Amino acid sequence: MPMQKQWLVAELCPATFRLEHPELPDIVLQLLWNRAMRTQRDIDTFLNPDYGRDTHDPFLFRDMQKAVDRLFQAIANQEKIVIHGDYDADGVSASVILSATLGALGAVTDIFLPHREMDGYGLNLKNVEKIAAGGARVIITCDCGISNAAEITRAKALGIDVIITDHHQEPKELPVDALAIIHPKIEGETYPCKTLAGGGVAFKLAQALLKTHAQHVDQLPNGESHSVFEKWLLDMVAISCVADMVPLLGETRTLVKYGLIVLEKTRRVGLQRLMKEAGLFNHDGTLRRTAISAADIGFKIAPRINAAGRMHHATAAFNLLVEEDEENARIMAEEINRNNTARQELTADLTERARAIIAETHQTNDPLIVVVGHGWSPGIIGLIASRIKDEYYKPVIVLAEKDGVHVGSGRSTSGFNMIQGLQQIPELFVKFGGHPQACGFTLAASPAELKTALTRIIEMQETDDTPTLPVDAEVDLEAVTWDLYDLLERFHPFGIGNPEPCFVARDCEVVHVEPVGVDGKHRRLHVRHRTSMIRKTIGFNCAEWCPALVAGDHLDMVFEVGVNEWNGNRELQLKMTDVRLTTTRALMPMPIAAPVTVPDTTIL
Repeated sequence: MPMQKQWLVAELCPATFRLEHPELPDIVLQLLWNRAMRTQRDIDTFLNPDYGRDTHDPFLFRDMQKAVDRLFQAIANQEKIVIHGDYDADGVSASVILSATLGALGAVTDIFLPHREMDGYGLNLKNVEKIAAGGARVIITCDCGISNAAEITRAKALGIDVIITDHHQEPKELPVDALAIIHPKIEGETYPCKTLAGGGVAFKLAQALLKTHAQHVDQLPNGESHSVFEKWLLDMVAISCVADMVPLLGETRTLVKYGLIVLEKTRRVGLQRLMKEAGLFNHDGTLRRTAISAADIGFKIAPRINAAGRMHHATAAFNLLVEEDEENARIMAEEINRNNTARQELTADLTERARAIIAETHQTNDPLIVVVGHGWSPGIIGLIASRIKDEYYKPVIVLAEKDGVHVGSGRSTSGFNMIQGLQQIPELFVKFGGHPQACGFTLAASPAELKTALTRIIEMQETDDTPTLPVDAEVDLEAVTWDLYDLLERFHPFGIGNPEPCFVARDCEVVHVEPVGVDGKHRRLHVRHRTSMIRKTIGFNCAEWCPALVAGDHLDMVFEVGVNEWNGNRELQLKMTDVRLTTTRALMPMPIAAPVTVPDTTIL
């Protein structure tokens, strides 16, 4: 049974903020306030991102000019450039972006994507030697490289210039032998947007190359304008940013917003086919619903791209995304879809085994959970760690052991920075890297030594293991109208830093309860709130957190606002995310939201 979440209902935004923006409804102002949108410029950029206005000059990266100069030198001399990506959706997308751009500029390129199990994350010395033997004079890393100082030093010794494009946590030792480091978060970097994913960083390099080429030539060798080519890259940028769960704020939000538009019209034959396999398009090419969302990337597109690297090799996903033949694309997309199904089944099986190991080793109450799976696939362990973390709400590490070698993946709660924890014990790892809430590594010590050392660090920080559920506002259900839904659509795309708006309604009366789905794992409630109006709600996979309810019960309900579509009909639907059975109404501030009408204003 999951731990009960603490609901964190946001404080009301100040009256002064409402007075400053009288043209906006109170509920919109509350949502903006909760997302730290304080100034008119912030609000304009957030609600109405403009590609020309809200994207930055790529040459604001301090090393961008060095990277561009070296790449055009390589193009002029026909030197071989190797794009070294990563095996996840972010790294693959970044590789597609740079491969397409350099190809359009006439470069001689090759692609190298590591095998998750045999090569591990990032560069390694063996592959650097192999790339050098193949005649490469330049390596561009995509979504990796910042933690590979030794490998980059070796590349330099072999006569290879390395350009790093990355966004992962800065290590204590930077690769000083890199020709250029394009990374928004390293110390001293002047680039304004710090939220770019690996694909976003690669896009800024592509953008700089196109901008420079446009200063000398009116169009690309294929006859296309530089600006048009640039915008067709945004489908890959959107996939990379959403897949890697970076904050969808600032320039990243703008790129994803426009990227979703491009994604619906993508000219990539392989991507078109992949989206058909994912159920986003009919086989005649028409959308199955109104628009592709960030959630579609997160739950349908990215998992299929990731499945290639998890189950076999990421090259399969790259090849599909650059494939131009319809029949080849169909065959490749179907294979990746089968890989994804196999990934889902394997993940479910191994997660059950992980739960059993946790019970057998009595780790339920430990500050850190460590699971060792003998013979488990390294491509799956991150997914298992994520599921276990969500269930126990504490840091989790899952290790795949083979022939005495332990490859690990960690997931953490918001209260503990996992990668900073690993940086305090570098002697325990062959190599490691990642983000505050997700990391990967190869272990040089025993699992017991890792658990002891990392547990000590966690205990010193006194992290809170209580799961929380942020709530934007308390509302009356009568305020949930089509006008409100239209306003909430302005907040897309949703993701990290901009979660889907979440509301609480207090003291709702249950009118009817209906199990839905196979084995009744979903639940539909009909409720009313202060009036005779009855509203439909749905709770997906809620059997564990939704109490047994009967007509006449009263509850507090946290929900998101959505739409239920069937047979051409549309109706508002409340998607429950948590409920609490109540007997008395707690004393709470009055709801902020009354029925909403959309103002006639250009800001929205």
